[in-house]
Amino acid sequence: MSGPRRRPTQVDVARVAGVSQAVVSYVLNDVKTVAILPETRERVKAAILELGYVPNTAARSLRSRRTFTIAVVIPDITNPWYPEFIRGIQDVASVRSYDVLVANTDGDPRIERTAIDAVRRNNADGLIITPFYLDLSDMIPLLEEGTPVTFLHDVGPVPDEHAALPIDSVSVNGEEAAHAMVSYLIERGHTRIGAIAGRALTPARENRLRGYRRALAERGLPLDDALIRDGDFIEEGGRLAMHELLQLDPRPTAVFASNDLMAMGALLACREAGVRIPDDIALAGFDNIPASRLVDPPLTTLDQHAREVGHRVAEVLLSRLDGSYTGRIRRETIGFHVVPRVSA
Repeated sequence: MSGPRRRPTQVDVARVAGVSQAVVSYVLNDVKTVAILPETRERVKAAILELGYVPNTAARSLRSRRTFTIAVVIPDITNPWYPEFIRGIQDVASVRSYDVLVANTDGDPRIERTAIDAVRRNNADGLIITPFYLDLSDMIPLLEEGTPVTFLHDVGPVPDEHAALPIDSVSVNGEEAAHAMVSYLIERGHTRIGAIAGRALTPARENRLRGYRRALAERGLPLDDALIRDGDFIEEGGRLAMHELLQLDPRPTAVFASNDLMAMGALLACREAGVRIPDDIALAGFDNIPASRLVDPPLTTLDQHAREVGHRVAEVLLSRLDGSYTGRIRRETIGFHVVPRVSA
């Protein structure tokens, strides 16, 4: 009986592709500083598939003193926006032979801190994080150890003494996006517009509320705090918040929910109360998760391009890891657009 099959190596890939082992390494690591013909890259990739070659991460880690892992810390894995975002990260990371490890915090500051400790303890090469409560100061120990961090929202003010640390941010401008969504409702003739906000004191909630308030103020519409309810970024929170808004006299003619999960909870509340959308009240969300076009009626919302954001976040972080970018802090924004549907 034959023994276990030998695991293919880079030497085997190089032999089948008719190139040097160095070229195989360049292709596997997507090295940009070495010119490799496209047909040569394709031969290497074909040989990898033919042989079933899988990089030996342990050996590579010993040589490079890296773990070839990226940690991603998010507040709510059950929110369908985040899996698409993580898919975008994986699209980019897998090409560079990095593994992606995901931690969910439920937006709990204690769990957020525990996740950062785990990143340090397990020597992840880099961190992508959407913190609800932590900020730059909480990342300083990680950054000073040389671990780059990319925020999924603006990193905020950075003291001069920390300006050279390897931290960047990629985000959709939540204030501008909410401003666009509420302006759309105003252009549709609504002057009494409710808001279902997220968890108190979190960046996403505060930025989107600023956009909501600014859109009203620019059109000379009154700012009425009675029209604002918290929904905790979850479906049940949106349902309860909408029930409260429906009991106002006069009630709003339109409601802006700060994410699609809350908007779907609001839709359920209207159904329970016998209120028709959009005939009796218009409803708009924020995120354009896949289910937003499947609910009845389909949800008017705002597309944040989750997968594109994931791509760019990974590219920014990996440019720190491979040394192709060593400059000062970058703040990048990704575009958005309103998606009109039946609900508003």
